[in-house]
Amino acid sequence: MKEKFLLSGYTKRLSKGVYSVLLDTDSGKLSQLTEVAAIDGPTYLTTDKSGHLYTVAADGAGNGGTAAFHYDTATDEKAELLNKILSPGASNCYVSVDEARDLVYAANYHLGEVRVYKRLTDGSLALTDTVKHADHHGPKPEQKGALCHFANLAPDNRLVVCDLGNDTVSTYAVSAEGKLSDEKIYQSAAGSGDRHITFSADGKTAYLACELDSTVEVLNYENGTFNLVQKLSTLPADYTDFNGVAAIRLSADGNFLYVSNRGHDSIACFSVAADNKKMTLFDIVPTEGNIPRDFNFNASEDFILVAHQDSDNLTVFNRDKSSGKLSLIEKGFYAPEITCVMPVN
Repeated sequence: MKEKFLLSGYTKRLSKGVYSVLLDTDSGKLSQLTEVAAIDGPTYLTTDKSGHLYTVAADGAGNGGTAAFHYDTATDEKAELLNKILSPGASNCYVSVDEARDLVYAANYHLGEVRVYKRLTDGSLALTDTVKHADHHGPKPEQKGALCHFANLAPDNRLVVCDLGNDTVSTYAVSAEGKLSDEKIYQSAAGSGDRHITFSADGKTAYLACELDSTVEVLNYENGTFNLVQKLSTLPADYTDFNGVAAIRLSADGNFLYVSNRGHDSIACFSVAADNKKMTLFDIVPTEGNIPRDFNFNASEDFILVAHQDSDNLTVFNRDKSSGKLSLIEKGFYAPEITCVMPVN
């Protein structure tokens, strides 16, 4: 059986925009890198259930925002542009869909903003709200101001925003019209660099990837409020060179958590205790490429596909679902400047 993944990233060197690739689940091998959409700088993407693709976008003239496409992941080879909503300044860096409220969310890193769009009948977008975070920035050189890096729904349908510059995770109530209110703020340790977050299936535990201090935080979550339970490093104890944590993924059974290290160029593998949800680091696996910006499971979670931003290659690992261990299958499949990996089957 072959499963499709969508890939996107920078378009500074070789990439034209958004691509698809097929994973053979019998062999674990990749094939058929196909251009899906030519667009500037689609560093993150998502799809909805109605045949639409949403990407980060830019225009090459100093404007950035979000683009909407018609794209049936099962039948279409190419995506058809519906509209782009761009404004002066840097592009967004994250995009997600709220199916129930017909909304799309985006985080803008350089401008420190959260943006909300209404999903119109044809799948195109209309901006409904913009919230700019205050510049209460952290102590590290990278933290020059608010830097929103993630905007997606918590299991209770609040919007969660990670701010790498402020070392914060904010939650917002969202109206049906796409307006944000009632912000609650969790403050990480200074210099953590809060990047991405994922939740347990029951919605009571969250796992926060902290880019700048290369850690993961385990957090209790209830009614928009987070409380720290545990904070662990993603690196070997003797590693002192540059590293920045990137993607974080939790297995569907909640037993294993994986985090990518850029610099150390590895995936940190954690087991998760069934009772208190605390983590134990059990392996750190080289990804066989430079800057593993994103990775993701296939549908059955028997495989993990890793994308390398700088070395332009994809790596495939087999995943033992009982032990969580990763075993290398393929490391040299070409895909240029990829920073986002999403399964669509």
